[in-house]
Amino acid sequence: MKPTLLVLAAGMGSRYGGLKQLDPVGPHGETIMDYSIFDAKKAGFGKVVFVIRKDFEADFRNKILKKYEGHIPVEVVFQSLDALPEGYTCPADRVKPWGTNHAIMMGQSAINEPFAVINADDFYGRDAFEVIARELDKATEQPGQYCMVGFRVGNTVTENGTVSRGVCTRDNDGNLADIVERTAISVTDDGRIVFTDENGCECQLDPMTPVSMNLWGFTPDYFDYSNAEFRKFLDARGRELKSEFYIPSMVDSLIKSGKATVKVLDTASQWFGVTYANDRPDVVAKLAALHQAAEYPDSLFE
Repeated sequence: MKPTLLVLAAGMGSRYGGLKQLDPVGPHGETIMDYSIFDAKKAGFGKVVFVIRKDFEADFRNKILKKYEGHIPVEVVFQSLDALPEGYTCPADRVKPWGTNHAIMMGQSAINEPFAVINADDFYGRDAFEVIARELDKATEQPGQYCMVGFRVGNTVTENGTVSRGVCTRDNDGNLADIVERTAISVTDDGRIVFTDENGCECQLDPMTPVSMNLWGFTPDYFDYSNAEFRKFLDARGRELKSEFYIPSMVDSLIKSGKATVKVLDTASQWFGVTYANDRPDVVAKLAALHQAAEYPDSLFE
């Protein structure tokens, strides 16, 4: 059974200043998502499920989904504030979404096979999709055996500002032992990669340090674990107006409780994305160069 690609596309790009998911950054009007779908299909994925918001469904179907017809099956599911377990209600004043792991949960009705999760506005590179596709092909019915692609932090930074990354620590078996969200990661003038820790001290990261770029591999039992954990989250923090149910928090809970292992996969892929508006020209140039080098055809979906 071919794996499915679950694309998280419900968020607005507040720092970027618009709906990044629909921005045509490729030389022939391609979105960043188009490259992910193209690479995933080449790597052996058999279906794509998009998580979006209902309010931009029409634009999304007209500008995005039509191009994939006849190339790969697609489905759309919706993330909304009222998509909650029975017995729970959304606070009247809440406007913030429930977070990335809540977005994953929206895919349960459409996914019955091993699946990978990506952000819609990140360019992951072909090698990353090939690496995780190979791992998902090995998936068994044993619950709690997951994976993630650990990008080398040196391949994920931008010169136009700071970034946040989930910095990963592996155990002796190559599985994820810990993931710590580090904010304000930046590149110094002399090329070092640094961040400021919780004590205000500058710390340096080796460029090869694995970080999470939200490229995860799961099997369908992950939905059941998520449903149970989300109820705990809502009991503890559901009345907060800005609390979010994040993927790393969910994964960390499963690892710490012994319910799951997450294999950290290495990739040489160069990540890039439009975190800031100033990133856009660089992304446009990089994609144009990939086309010129014949890494991608003039038309991804003819």
